[in-house]
Amino acid sequence: MDVHEKTATWTAPPVRPQWQLALRFAGSVVWFPVVCVLWAAVVGAFLVVGMFAEVITAFSSRLERGYLDAMGWTVDRVGRLASWCVSWPELRHEGDVEYYKARVEKAVGKWTARASAPIEPKKPKPPVECAIPLRVYRGVGGWYVAEVALAQGWELRPTDEREEVRLWWAAAPKNG
Repeated sequence: MDVHEKTATWTAPPVRPQWQLALRFAGSVVWFPVVCVLWAAVVGAFLVVGMFAEVITAFSSRLERGYLDAMGWTVDRVGRLASWCVSWPELRHEGDVEYYKARVEKAVGKWTARASAPIEPKKPKPPVECAIPLRVYRGVGGWYVAEVALAQGWELRPTDEREEVRLWWAAAPKNG
């Protein structure tokens, strides 16, 4: 694949030890519900404060932008508390190349179906960009995502392959 300079990073990450995944999964069973409750509480608190701040934001768009930025930043940070969690499929299929190939094909196929859908009046336009997260292609590497996506009409976008592979629908209209 000659579209990227760092081809070594496009390989699959090393297989994680089963005992480590089992410990992470056990921790995930306890920790993930706590993060979900915390996330809901933070969103609820921002909504309550937002109802009172609505009076002020009617006069200041700068305050509204700042409030929305702070809310987005905080919600993202709370969500990252669960970034180390391991799901049941990850525990069961770590190192299973065929499972991850099927997972990549399903994810890219889903995005292709969305992007190639006809534009309907009074409905949002189909997405022209997407990101396939590392959880989807961990067992095969980003090169397989690129291979499948290029075959379905996607173009690669600048990306950090260790986190996600970003794609842009090549058939999208250029004038936005």
